[in-house]
Amino acid sequence: MRRFSISSLLTEALNGHQGWERQWRNPTPKAAYDAIIIGGGGHGLGAAYYLAKEHGLTNIAVLEKGWIGGGNAGRNTTIIRSNYLYDESAALFEHAVKLWEGLSQELNYNVMFSQRGVLMLAHNAHDVQSFKRHVYSNRLNGIDNEWMTPEQAKEFCPPLNISPDIRYPVMGAALQRRGGTARHDAVVWGYARGADALGVDIIQNCEVTAITRGPDGAVTGVETSRGAIKTKKIGVSVAGHTSMVMGMAGVRMPLESFPLQALVSEPVKPCFSCVLMSNAVHAYISQSDKGELVIGAGTDQYVSYSQQGGLHITTHTLDAICELFPQFTRMKMLRSWGGIVDVTPDRSPITGKTPVKGLYVNCGWGTGGFKATPGSAHVFAHTIARDEPHPINAPFTLDRFRTGRLIDEAAAAAVAH
Repeated sequence: MRRFSISSLLTEALNGHQGWERQWRNPTPKAAYDAIIIGGGGHGLGAAYYLAKEHGLTNIAVLEKGWIGGGNAGRNTTIIRSNYLYDESAALFEHAVKLWEGLSQELNYNVMFSQRGVLMLAHNAHDVQSFKRHVYSNRLNGIDNEWMTPEQAKEFCPPLNISPDIRYPVMGAALQRRGGTARHDAVVWGYARGADALGVDIIQNCEVTAITRGPDGAVTGVETSRGAIKTKKIGVSVAGHTSMVMGMAGVRMPLESFPLQALVSEPVKPCFSCVLMSNAVHAYISQSDKGELVIGAGTDQYVSYSQQGGLHITTHTLDAICELFPQFTRMKMLRSWGGIVDVTPDRSPITGKTPVKGLYVNCGWGTGGFKATPGSAHVFAHTIARDEPHPINAPFTLDRFRTGRLIDEAAAAAVAH
């Protein structure tokens, strides 16, 4: 793999950029692999990358039913933060943030990670108490988070309306300065390029139709739209379609799948320098490098595999955004889209082993999957390679729904679902 550098860019500039090779190969599936990852998003490609780089498993295939980055990886609002309440969640997301901070150098690919700060608004006494609790908990876990008055919040985010007369008056905010955004496509492409260079086969347009098991119940391979492939280890990382894929192996998952919508405005000059979230009104906003205002909503109220969602959800979100930022009322919205998120009863992920030998699952991230990408992939690869969880993902087992050791982040983490 040719490394990106100033010298290589200058060389290709003089060569009319004719010397660049393809970012990754387009291989034909082999008859067998040491491990298969189902799902070609950031989590799946990242797991394959770390399996090859840190655990020496290079005979790996990533199977994607569509194209790389065509699922939730390309359908999110790219927010990154680690200010979760409980110790287990804080450790997992902080692990991800630390990996984010060096990911461009790790992959030799600019993922456009921008630590512009994530500001979370409090609109009532309960919000104030909850977010201050977050601040104290995060500091005990060594995670940056600070409380701000309405005036300090406006100083940090000048477009914010802190008038006391609005429907959701701003009573303060919690700020994680190390939070921010990254370019979702670049993350997927970077992991794909890195994994391919280590020998991983990335196979697109290859839908898994069945998971085969032997007489002892262990996995033996998969049936796909491009033929049968044998393997003794399968990692499933398919977000909203996890229940469908795991059902092929006879495993029932405690998941519900919901549409999650977002939209972007027409591009304007830089006017919004941070990420702002308002859980009370289920709205969050940032500005992309192209100048678009990226606006996210909460999940729809019904389970569905639709990638469209209901219009009333985005209308409610835009009403709130226009009240918090009156100067944006004349902005035109360019396009909207939806992803399919998988939600667990305690709103925390499942990443680890399953009752089926050789079958591993990484799912249940709800609306927070993108921010966890490198951390999730790293610990998932450890789990697959060693057949035991990493200490960081050990609490996030499927078995916790039987034992009752839940990690309830439904309201505590200010996640919009």
